[in-house]
Amino acid sequence: MITKEQKTVVIEDNKTHENDTGSPEVQIAILTERIRQLTEHLKKHPNDDHSRLGMYKMVGKRRRLLDYLSRKDIERYRAIIAKLGIRK
Repeated sequence: MITKEQKTVVIEDNKTHENDTGSPEVQIAILTERIRQLTEHLKKHPNDDHSRLGMYKMVGKRRRLLDYLSRKDIERYRAIIAKLGIRK
């Protein structure tokens, strides 16, 4: 679970303008942090299928946001995947 402080740091690092909390970049960054934390949780608890399903849904949502961003502005898309290290 992402704490309020962690979420605030993620928002500050990825916002595009003052008071930005809902841009695709911020949403993708928050989802990425939650997915990373759930991945670590699932390494310790491999039979936790409920959390695994939730993580799969988050991965799908992040994928849709990335697709949207790539259609709208390819440079912003490339910047966010480079910054977060999503693609290998």
